[in-house]
Amino acid sequence: MTHVTTATRTDLNPRRYHESAPAFPVARAEQPPVCLYLETTNRCNLLCTTCPRTYVELEPPADMSWELFTSIVDQVPEARRAVLHGVGEPMLVKNLARMVRYLKDRGTYVLFNTNGTLLNDRNGRAMIDAGLDELRVSLDASTRESYLAVRGKDYFHRILRNVRAFRTLQEREGHTNPRVSAWLTGLKETLPELPAFVRVAADLGVKEVYLQRLVYFDEAIGHARPDQALYEKMSREDAAFLAEAEATAESLGVTFSASGAASEPGMSLKREEKGAGRSPWSMCRRPWTVMYFTANGRALPCCIAPFAQRGYEHYTLGDATQSSLRDIWNGEAYTDFRKALLSDMPPSACAGCGMRWSL
Repeated sequence: MTHVTTATRTDLNPRRYHESAPAFPVARAEQPPVCLYLETTNRCNLLCTTCPRTYVELEPPADMSWELFTSIVDQVPEARRAVLHGVGEPMLVKNLARMVRYLKDRGTYVLFNTNGTLLNDRNGRAMIDAGLDELRVSLDASTRESYLAVRGKDYFHRILRNVRAFRTLQEREGHTNPRVSAWLTGLKETLPELPAFVRVAADLGVKEVYLQRLVYFDEAIGHARPDQALYEKMSREDAAFLAEAEATAESLGVTFSASGAASEPGMSLKREEKGAGRSPWSMCRRPWTVMYFTANGRALPCCIAPFAQRGYEHYTLGDATQSSLRDIWNGEAYTDFRKALLSDMPPSACAGCGMRWSL
């Protein structure tokens, strides 16, 4: 993991989300989840070459209904953090600001990723007024050409205009929230753009930049291929790009971090690899701290799951439209999943996580 001028951020502190998770976990979760991932929609207006939804319909297109959303949230009043994205674009959702406000009224830290295409003045002001804590813009490129190649549509300059206007609005009116960050997925093809990406972000007024890990199917799709992953395969040339990005960020007063420092709750498997030996998956505590629900109410183990293997049927742990979260959380499917994670035969979605998918 690499940090440059990284400020202290309690929302990124793993202990904050693991203080309820036992040091030596058992299959049953003794405490309720502290974080909810709520896929507010599985619809999207882009065709990203690293996203499974571009190539296959994972579930019927849907926005999470207000009734399902409030039902889930109300069953986990202890949740400290809510992430309002999955495989879709959250800003397509009509009730998004209302959802943010509903969570903020309960004292929950709220964030989501956006592709930035719909970050217009009206939507931006709605997020400010709702109290959104963090807005992550997945830009993934420093030029129009590379953006089109990765994202599938020619929206690069629109997004730059949107983000610059939003940051100008915040600065002009004195809004510190939501904190805005820019994200680039670590591909062999895009890593050379990382220093330029940092400069683009700084020019937009964005003060935080993250290089996030690539996830991919065992069967490659688009640019989501094992040979694109950087973990344990970073060349000297790759390392030089990373070092240049660090130096650029420092010179511009930008916070820069790589390899999942701002990822969802769960220990960085790269960071803990030495302690985990040959079974790095055993360090993961997400199934004891996080619940992820699709727009249709399907319970999945974490945000990596949609990218782990084809077909949600391989790791569906429950259905929030049919069962209570209490019954799902310590039901047979969840318990069996945790047992497998603690064994030498982990679920397929977990076996290579960190070793193959992290920078």
